[in-house]
Amino acid sequence: MNLRFYLLRRIALIIPTLIGLSILTFSIARLVPGDPVGLAAGPQATEEIKEALRREFGLDQPLPVQYINYMAGLFRGDWGQSLYTRRDVLPDLRTFWPATLELTTIAVIIATLLGVPAGVISAMYRNRLPDHVARILSLFFVSFPAFWLAMIFQTWFGRDLGMFPINKRLPVLVTPPATTTGLFLIDSLIQLDFETFLISLKHIFIPSLVLSFSAFASITRITRASMVEALEKDFVRMERAIGIPYRIIIFKYVLRNAFIATITIISLNFGWLMAGAILIETIFDWPGLGLYAVNASLSLDFQPIMGIAFLYGIVFSLVNILTDIVYGMLDPRIRYG
Repeated sequence: MNLRFYLLRRIALIIPTLIGLSILTFSIARLVPGDPVGLAAGPQATEEIKEALRREFGLDQPLPVQYINYMAGLFRGDWGQSLYTRRDVLPDLRTFWPATLELTTIAVIIATLLGVPAGVISAMYRNRLPDHVARILSLFFVSFPAFWLAMIFQTWFGRDLGMFPINKRLPVLVTPPATTTGLFLIDSLIQLDFETFLISLKHIFIPSLVLSFSAFASITRITRASMVEALEKDFVRMERAIGIPYRIIIFKYVLRNAFIATITIISLNFGWLMAGAILIETIFDWPGLGLYAVNASLSLDFQPIMGIAFLYGIVFSLVNILTDIVYGMLDPRIRYG
């Protein structure tokens, strides 16, 4: 099948997925115990004020009508309004999304740069010391809670050693770069502002490193397992028999065959880390969607929560499509059908 038609079909399949996601998030938001209107109106509000607020946000209507109105607003580009702050959700998502995207992207890059070599070395030296070290590190990072590691790193590298800042994207007195992408590292490079770039890099390093640990563990394990399986193939024995150097076999032939499974886990980790960034953003006071979601959850402000879930669904679906395209680039035998 032509790649263009394949992409059109996959994009079309996103629509029922997002509709299902919207029904799920809408139902959960309405079934959560509590009174969001009461929290938004304040403890001194009268019943008349609360009823007026319900009518303003359409919360006095039956649930099916509320859902239809919500979906109609989504197609118009109206993602609702925060009950607590009275701000439109979509502009808020545009404001906070780049911070989460930057944090998650750097975390995935770190996890890939560390995890793939660790998996390759582990497979090359199977059942020897490097293999044992890599497997122990993977088990350690996947077992310990991310919030505990985040606080440990804040204490060591921030407070005790003073090597890295422990919160925010930039210091209060530093002016952010002019917004082009919303990603401070890229925007500062575009403007050749290397001082702001280095400051941004120092601020993002510790939270992204901590966020990358779980992804590092899974990437290392999958890469090792795929490499071990590929090393037992007949073509590897043939190449070794005809005298091709072992390192060339590993990095030119074996790794390419094993990397398809690694690509899968990297793409999945991108979505998982984006959702898992909530804890890291809260601990490091990182102004992204995670911190935005926490504040919305504490006030039972369901419109921002639904908007975040919908955005994550779109991003995760698009990442999966991109992963399938990369499959075809790595393995010519894969056909789009």
